[in-house]
Amino acid sequence: MINCLIVDDEPLALDLIESYVRKTPFLNLVGRCNNAIAAMEAIHGGGIDLLFLDIQMPELNGLELSKMISDKTKVIFTTAFQQYALDGYKVNALDYLLKPISYQEFLQAANKAAKLFNLLRNQSNGEAGNDSIFVKTEYKLVQIFLNDILYVEGLKDYVKIYLESATEPILSLMSMKSVEERLPPDKFMRVHRSFIVQLDKIKTIERNRIVFGKIHIPISDSYKDHFMEFLNKRFFA
Repeated sequence: MINCLIVDDEPLALDLIESYVRKTPFLNLVGRCNNAIAAMEAIHGGGIDLLFLDIQMPELNGLELSKMISDKTKVIFTTAFQQYALDGYKVNALDYLLKPISYQEFLQAANKAAKLFNLLRNQSNGEAGNDSIFVKTEYKLVQIFLNDILYVEGLKDYVKIYLESATEPILSLMSMKSVEERLPPDKFMRVHRSFIVQLDKIKTIERNRIVFGKIHIPISDSYKDHFMEFLNKRFFA
């Protein structure tokens, strides 16, 4: 079951989405809020997996709210305005529904959420996917095998995942903290605020920098002791 919260300042819109949630077997309605402030309090109480979130609301709009919540709570935007689609992508929305919303459109978005939650739960349970992760890029879920990752670079709200098998990195709208939490710590290490490296792929270290071909990744002072401890255990134990 996916625990849902509906947020909209229009009573008719709340009623419609609630009716859709209640007839979808794998969705569990936790509550409904008519403003973002009340929604934020409900989310901080825990147990909310998925938000059906209106964008245009007074005081605090849906886009602003989505930037203030944990990555663990996924967002499906509901709005009457097409121009918000790009903004929804920028805040890593799972999907975007344009009002008036049919049940077929709602169900397609809900199924997308169910697929994502199943993948994440399988990974956390050590089932299928323990040698790979799924990341969202351009509204698609892409499977990345852990052994193929060289390093991850953080760029503000985005990350670039560099692979041995590809010339171009995979760009995904997620935080470095979120990536770090999903990578096994015995294989990957953060060596800089903006870089995570796969330890087994390191071949050359030069003047406090890890060398991958023509790329030099700095080892910052705040991560240096941890990295040196790894080197000592790996090569000098």
